[in-house]
Amino acid sequence: MTLQERNPDIGGHRGRLAHWLETPLVRYSILAVIIVNAITLGLGTSPRVQELTGGLLPKFDNLVIGIFVCEMLVKLYAYGWRFFRSAWNLFDLTIVLVSLVPTSSSLSVLRGLRVIRVMRVLSAIPQMRDVIKALLDALPGMGAVVVLLAIVFYIFSVMATILYGGAFPQWFGTVGESLYSLFQIMTLESWSMGIVRPVMEQFPYAWAFFVPFIICTAFAVLNLFIGLLVNTMQAAVEEAQDAEIERIMGEVMTSNARVVEQLADMQAQLAEMRKLVQKEAQ
Repeated sequence: MTLQERNPDIGGHRGRLAHWLETPLVRYSILAVIIVNAITLGLGTSPRVQELTGGLLPKFDNLVIGIFVCEMLVKLYAYGWRFFRSAWNLFDLTIVLVSLVPTSSSLSVLRGLRVIRVMRVLSAIPQMRDVIKALLDALPGMGAVVVLLAIVFYIFSVMATILYGGAFPQWFGTVGESLYSLFQIMTLESWSMGIVRPVMEQFPYAWAFFVPFIICTAFAVLNLFIGLLVNTMQAAVEEAQDAEIERIMGEVMTSNARVVEQLADMQAQLAEMRKLVQKEAQ
């Protein structure tokens, strides 16, 4: 869908400017600036690179900020109040405003947040926007999974504190410590040699507690997140395909209607020609 189709009341030079902003040349140029800026921000953390480049990196950083500011100003002028109807425009505007925090102010620590300019890649690449939209659409379903996971964690944490808290207070002394230890076990990070096997030295049947926990969390509940994300992204793809099919069908129907009108005109012209021929024949 073009800009004019989304905003039919944009016209004149502002409409042409808005159309120019959406051309591949402009979009890919901004994307290239974002990627190069991400690289330079990483290089700027190295004292060796700073020594070799002198003051070149800070100057380039200021140039990038200037480019982003000009882009926002042009978009504000081209789109007008419609600029604020897009969440991605607000996202980009927030990042640019954070980049403008002066280094000499008491809020200079926020300058470290300038690295989030890399996140503009999310708005610059349509495929990335689709992925973020799918993640947001999956949040309601993921909320139910989070509640289920929290219940499972709480039950096993209370059980672990009661069963193993006296012998291993460093891991299961309190419910909070049990939650943290079980979270480590769920991630499968040093769970066997680090926690479970030392516990099994005193409690040989502790595996009957930890193995079901791992199955319930690492293999079952967490896979629900993956399933929800896959289903949501598949639904988003199908929705986009349906929208494209509807657009094509609309164009086909419009073309068919024009063909029918042209055929009707031709039939009317043929009827008039027959009348003329009949009159001349008489």
